[in-house]
Amino acid sequence: MSDYQSRISPERLPAWQLLEGLASSVKDRNIIDLFNENPNRCSDFSIHHNELLLDFSKNLITDQAFSALVNLAEQSFINSHLEAMCNGEPINTTEHRAALHMALRGHKKDDFRHDGKPVHEQVERALQQMSAISEQVREGKWVGSTGKEITDVVHLGVGGSDLGPRMACQALRAYAHNKINIHFVSNADGAEILSTIKVLNPETTLVLIVSKSFGTQETMLNAQTALAWLGQLLGLENPQGSPHVIAITANRQEALRFGVDPSRILEFQEWVGGRYSLWSSVGLSVSICIGYENFKSMLEGAREMDIHYKTAPLKKNMPVIMALINIWYNNFLDTHTQAVIPYCERLTLLPSYLQQLEMESNGKSVSMDGEYVSYETSPIIWGQTGTDSQHAFFQLLHQGTHYVPVDFIGFINDSLSNENHHNFLLSNLLAQASALMTGTQEQNLPAYKYYKGNKPSNTLLLKELTPTNFGALIALYEHKVFVQGSIWNINSYDQWGVELGKNMTKKVLISNLSDDDSIDPSTKNLHNYIRENTK
Repeated sequence: MSDYQSRISPERLPAWQLLEGLASSVKDRNIIDLFNENPNRCSDFSIHHNELLLDFSKNLITDQAFSALVNLAEQSFINSHLEAMCNGEPINTTEHRAALHMALRGHKKDDFRHDGKPVHEQVERALQQMSAISEQVREGKWVGSTGKEITDVVHLGVGGSDLGPRMACQALRAYAHNKINIHFVSNADGAEILSTIKVLNPETTLVLIVSKSFGTQETMLNAQTALAWLGQLLGLENPQGSPHVIAITANRQEALRFGVDPSRILEFQEWVGGRYSLWSSVGLSVSICIGYENFKSMLEGAREMDIHYKTAPLKKNMPVIMALINIWYNNFLDTHTQAVIPYCERLTLLPSYLQQLEMESNGKSVSMDGEYVSYETSPIIWGQTGTDSQHAFFQLLHQGTHYVPVDFIGFINDSLSNENHHNFLLSNLLAQASALMTGTQEQNLPAYKYYKGNKPSNTLLLKELTPTNFGALIALYEHKVFVQGSIWNINSYDQWGVELGKNMTKKVLISNLSDDDSIDPSTKNLHNYIRENTK
């Protein structure tokens, strides 16, 4: 057993206490002055990894504060926690589960283990099944009940079973199959599933039911609607057992009870958290969309980031530095928010994906020791793609009363664009980051034209949006979340906060609310109003 369980509250670490003392003096500093004091700041405050560059020089962090942040990482239990994760120990302590998503993109020599046993063979078997199915669909060899090849794939999932694959298919659409359309339905709003299947041909449609438990309410509701549609229009008595349906789950027995053909059940393990499942069989829709070889490249890019995280020195470790910067603003400069602005329309879902990754993972108020914490944990993550965001909320970033650190993300080359468009796009990225930092230089301007500046940002530049670089980008943020959770001494891998709402939904659905004293008066009143006005 790794010694990460000997953890202590971060507030008791010497580096944390030093940072608390530094914060008040750093608040009065100007980022421009920090460049003047250190001519090497650009190189000192930047990290290269393969085709990624992180420039964090535009942050309100002095050399002394940066050293203290690195010391915070050294004094915390992130190294022993990482060792425990790689060894398959149950670091998800409330659910007694491992968190081995890195194993999904690992090689045999990486030797990831669970309960002391190597997991590579079971991961490889799942990938080979995924490869076979996705290539059959792409080559027209997977046919429906009437013998026609598949033209449309409907991916039914929610949360981690939806956001990752949906984002990947959109981000990597340059690699998409030119005849197969991928559709995603996650919301329980019936208008979504009904409007999706309305324009599809059931003879050429493949439905993926993606649920770790195979009992997720929204997903199973949408699945029943899709199955009724298949059954009615194709005359199928048991459409769930037909070649039009594939189940992707960690609960094989429940999928079998549901009636899915055993050969069409793709499994992933309990040690794969939902929001980390993009790399597993949950990514079948991605593999169908971009091809299995490109999917493997995505895994490889993530693995290379894994290796960087595990081996790079802390002060040159990209996910560690991004985590520490976020902790600096969140815990010592009291920002409690983080904006993510990708300058690429294909990454329009990245802010939403990171909302779930960060806020569901680290939106906790109880430590791993079961005690309420007295410090802030996950900030509020939000954002939108540039340049649209500039015409939406950049007014607040530049002149509002809120102090918002920003992650700018851009790609140096873009084969889907042209020189005029892409130069303009990248120029906006660079200009906005610069303007936030420098503010207004002119004198004697009226107050409403004045830009205070001194607003911080990171800039992440990637050479191109390839499957490999995309995989590295997502893994970078995964590790950032892990480092933050480790330092905050919280469990990043459970999500009990969503359970109360689920249980309340069941109660509202089945109860006579007027006789249920556990339901509050406002909810009873609204429930009655809905019933009275239902057509």
